[in-house]
Amino acid sequence: MSKIRGAFPVLITPMNEHQEIDWGGVKNNIHYFIDQGVAGVIINGSTGEFVSLTKEEKYKMVETVVQEVNGRIPVMVGTASETTKETIEYTKQAEANGADAALIINPYYCKPKEEEIYFHFKEVAKETDIPIMLYNNPGLSGIDMSTELMLRLARECETITHVKESSGDIQKARDLAREGKGDIEVFCGAEELVMESYFVGATGWVSVAGNIVPKLVTDMFHYFQNGEIDKAWEINDRILPLCHFLEGSGKYVQIVKRALELTGQAGGPSRYPRLGLSPAEEQQLRDILSQLNITLATVK
Repeated sequence: MSKIRGAFPVLITPMNEHQEIDWGGVKNNIHYFIDQGVAGVIINGSTGEFVSLTKEEKYKMVETVVQEVNGRIPVMVGTASETTKETIEYTKQAEANGADAALIINPYYCKPKEEEIYFHFKEVAKETDIPIMLYNNPGLSGIDMSTELMLRLARECETITHVKESSGDIQKARDLAREGKGDIEVFCGAEELVMESYFVGATGWVSVAGNIVPKLVTDMFHYFQNGEIDKAWEINDRILPLCHFLEGSGKYVQIVKRALELTGQAGGPSRYPRLGLSPAEEQQLRDILSQLNITLATVK
């Protein structure tokens, strides 16, 4: 459990103008994030457009990234699916290719009851040996897993070691961290509540903003861990406008992809029906990057 800590950027999937995966861009971005000193990376997550990728693309993404990272930092893989069987398949593939952990949101289209969610995760944990991070995001899934359910899963399943708490309920993050001490570790999944989550016991952050300001989110975590709270708050306050923009825009994927392009990394378009930024959104992003003293590349 100890190496799955800190700020983990949840990466985009770079694409070319035809909305096909830019595999060279994938590799280049991996080296960029490692050079920035991030604690680890997450692929095939929401920011990576996992629902828009084919099974073959998801598998190749795992193979490509794990090979490119080559053990230098932990790689976590989103392995969620609507069925238990397919979730097990994705998780086994990630494990077989050397991933360090799996990030799994509950099935949501069928609106499962808590006992069904319990069964789902228990089966995945039984069939695999890789550490699992539960993902609670009622805003996306329409289901808010209870604290009791997540603690029960952690206590009964040795490989369920973490939870990404994205409900925005700081009380839930607190209760999971305190009541689950020794059983489960909490990662913040709400871009605007990172420092608050650290204060109530979170040991990491699944960070969308970390795509754009990887060194800042990394430094923020280290400052907090070292007791340099004022320095951590200073970074928090600097990046908060970016976090607000990502959370409130409804276009967090497109924002990150465009920001990476603007800073010289691989981004590209998203797959339809996701459309690019409007002129107003583009200007807002450029203003935020300017306020963060980020030098922009010469791109259209």
